[in-house]
Amino acid sequence: MPRSSSHHEPILVAGATGAQGGATARALLAHGHAVRVLTRQPNAAAAQALARSGAQVAAGDMDDPASLDVAMAGVRGVFSVQLPSHPGKDSEREQAFALIAAARKAGVSHFVHTSVAQAGKHTAFPRWGTGYWMEKYWTDKWDVEEAVRHAGFSHWTVLKPAFLMENYVPPKSAFMFPHLGQGRVLTAFKPTTRLQLIAADDIGTFACAAFEAPDRFDRQDIDLAAEDLTMDEVAAKIGRAVGKPIVAQSVSPDAAVAAGLFPGWVRSQEWSNEVSYGADIGALAKWSIPLTSFDDWLKGRAAQIVVNG
Repeated sequence: MPRSSSHHEPILVAGATGAQGGATARALLAHGHAVRVLTRQPNAAAAQALARSGAQVAAGDMDDPASLDVAMAGVRGVFSVQLPSHPGKDSEREQAFALIAAARKAGVSHFVHTSVAQAGKHTAFPRWGTGYWMEKYWTDKWDVEEAVRHAGFSHWTVLKPAFLMENYVPPKSAFMFPHLGQGRVLTAFKPTTRLQLIAADDIGTFACAAFEAPDRFDRQDIDLAAEDLTMDEVAAKIGRAVGKPIVAQSVSPDAAVAAGLFPGWVRSQEWSNEVSYGADIGALAKWSIPLTSFDDWLKGRAAQIVVNG
């Protein structure tokens, strides 16, 4: 049987050295919760920073069920996030299913999982079934969501964020926006495409709120986005934050690949042109949780964006 909730019983945070897990761990610690972070590298800088903030650090790996059993001891809640599988692999589902199974075995009462907006609506995408949209990415996300819903937890919550603001700073920006250092946001996004954005800290705030009010957040699927911006608007806001001119450059998908963008990332930009995340930003007001604007997010991150010239 699930245990009763208490701030003294820890919440296990997977992915705590990443953007979403780290934000969740920090939010929980700030609200006085006992936090245990699951990491393959307990001595890593990010894990040690959380330890200094009061988190317990548990050495474990979602590919190692035995280590999950140890990490789950005495846990009342779990925050779950996994990286997408590499081509030819099934790691996202395997790791999520292992985490869910370990949580159920340990009697965890509340499981909060983060997925992505539009998962579950994927079969309605134009050209679905042709393989154009990296379909395993979407079916994996949905399969994990469904596993959470049907695992038998007393409480579950699925958060479904849009595009992370953190993608505009290192280390992600070097891969996703490699021309930013030259003062350009070069993409295959159309000039009219509005990309929905959410800060990782807002995801952490929602996850913390869910653990604090399990009945209110029980069996809720919550799309998360704070605002939607064109790339011209994104470039202008970054430029103001760093004090240097930044321009958006919209090119064809082939030209984007030729300019050095990873083909899968370019295909995602095409998806945004045709589908988009579609979160109802106005509907989030009912949760009474403030959301971070891109301007406010940039105030604390501008120093990480190095623009030459």
